[in-house]
Amino acid sequence: MSYVDGFLLPVPKKNLPAYRRMAQKASKIWKQYGALQYCECAADDMNVKFGMPFPKYVKPKPGETIFFSWIMYKSRAHRDSVNAKIMKDPRLQEMMKNTPMPFDPKRMAYGGFKVIIEA
Repeated sequence: MSYVDGFLLPVPKKNLPAYRRMAQKASKIWKQYGALQYCECAADDMNVKFGMPFPKYVKPKPGETIFFSWIMYKSRAHRDSVNAKIMKDPRLQEMMKNTPMPFDPKRMAYGGFKVIIEA
């Protein structure tokens, strides 16, 4: 069964170009090591009439955009293997050391999910 790492985070609009560049580089690295899918989605329609809208969870500050993102793997074991290799990759280490983060990692929600339906 597939496995997904999911992320929910606010990104200051002034940092969107930097976030996009960082995500594009990261997506190539994750895919190189075997991730099946890497998606970064910017909030568009947050004025929902039912349920709990993402902004109530994320509490974006003025001038921030919410991102809902995920990386898909073959399984949890595959995810663990891919991520172990990625954390040792010098490109990612370089990016983390020398590039200011375009968002506040302390405000990022993250978790691993078992896929129960895949259509």
